[in-house]
Amino acid sequence: MTEKILILDFGSQYTQLIARAVREANIYCEIIPYHKAFTIDPTLKGIILSGSPFSVNDEKAPEVPVLSYISQLPVLGICYGAQMTAKLLGGRVDKSNKREYGRASMEIKQDDVIFNEISPKSQVWMSHSDSITALPEGFSVLATTESIPVAAFKKDDSATHALYGFQFHPEVYHSTEGKQIIKNFLVEICKCSQNWTPDSFVDETVARLKAEIGDKQVIMALSGGVDSTVAATLIAKAIGTRLHGIFVDNGVLRKDEYQQVLDTYKTIGLNVKGIDAKQLFYDALKDQTDPEAKRKVIGKLFIDVFQEESLKMDNISFLGQGTIYPDVIESVSVHGPSQTIKSHHNVGGLPDTMHLSLIEPLRYLFKDEVRKVGLALGIPADMINRHPFPGPGLAIRILGEVTAERVDLLQRADAIFINGLKSSGLYTKVWQAGTILLPVKTVGVMGDERTYEFTVALRAVTSVDGMTADWAHLPYEFLADISNAIINNVKGINRVVYDISSKPPATIEWE
Repeated sequence: MTEKILILDFGSQYTQLIARAVREANIYCEIIPYHKAFTIDPTLKGIILSGSPFSVNDEKAPEVPVLSYISQLPVLGICYGAQMTAKLLGGRVDKSNKREYGRASMEIKQDDVIFNEISPKSQVWMSHSDSITALPEGFSVLATTESIPVAAFKKDDSATHALYGFQFHPEVYHSTEGKQIIKNFLVEICKCSQNWTPDSFVDETVARLKAEIGDKQVIMALSGGVDSTVAATLIAKAIGTRLHGIFVDNGVLRKDEYQQVLDTYKTIGLNVKGIDAKQLFYDALKDQTDPEAKRKVIGKLFIDVFQEESLKMDNISFLGQGTIYPDVIESVSVHGPSQTIKSHHNVGGLPDTMHLSLIEPLRYLFKDEVRKVGLALGIPADMINRHPFPGPGLAIRILGEVTAERVDLLQRADAIFINGLKSSGLYTKVWQAGTILLPVKTVGVMGDERTYEFTVALRAVTSVDGMTADWAHLPYEFLADISNAIINNVKGINRVVYDISSKPPATIEWE
């Protein structure tokens, strides 16, 4: 059985970072809202309480039964989690003289296994407006900073399981030894064995899929992206050709992508049928210029094509999807609990009349973990390391109406840019890159001729998870070479610009 750490979310913007730190230690964890009931079973090794935008002194500040938890398991409270714990057990939490936000120097005051391999003075990240001013009886201070007397504490009573609290955020990048501190809690305190690896995930998932699917058939829409490809490969490893994949050419894929993806699927051994529906999509997109309208047209038509193909198959019982963990984590709103679940861009909204049960083998993995599992499955690295690509494809990188001619222009320009990134060794240093065809024509000169042709914008960003992104500082010489190559080889484009906007305030995609 897989060991598990449970993270109770009080609405912190950093909660997913806690989960990432736990997973990086090869330990499985799940995030649930603080108010959601759960069962303590032998697989559960410890509980982490997240930060929160709330103050513990708010009238309706969220609480959980910490004493009940530590009677059964070790507990770690982070920021709000630590303040709530201190207050519930008899300590005092007061408003700070000023909001403490940013780097601080933490000084360890007491030796403890939680600080194994940690420097006596370590940089940590603070983000709070309250401070613990008095600890409950039976607690001791482990560390302080210049500004606060209690940066870390523990409960000394050995009659219960261990209880720790940190005023700082060890999960944040700027806490330079924070991940080691979290690892110490997991390994030294919770006694986790660190055996959750890509290979173990594959073995457990394939066994579970075999039991869940039995001798039935699964249908799945494939996009050519990492998530759907890895999910399909896992399912196929469990049931072979009883997985029926459908890959639709919607006319707005990248240059030669349709055939390249089908060839890769064949190499992997997936049972996938390709559907050339380009003209259907071009006809439906005629006169559509609004980005949201284009998305809806593509989404609806995809569902129509997918359902039409599914009706040609008999005895299909399951629908496979490449849903990943960030899409299904229940988020806690400052204004009350809420659940946000994002549908997979290819099959979200499929009609209930299909009466299919969902199979989502990746629903508890983050994106980087999906890539590691894909490599463990033997999927080619070129497929696994592909940049994210939007579901509506080039349709939202063509500003204005989508036509076959404009798609061709953009495909050729984009291929020059992407292939250039790869040949220059820059592709893996960029989170996402693409070319945007602007609805703007400008005057140019080629030889003795005056031209009046389209402009394209090159977009490349660096990021960890796509939530925030900075524009990639590509070498000027590289950009000059790509600009010349596009203008000289793609008739219809005579100007190339580079987008230097970061997210926020801009988004990665233009539409």
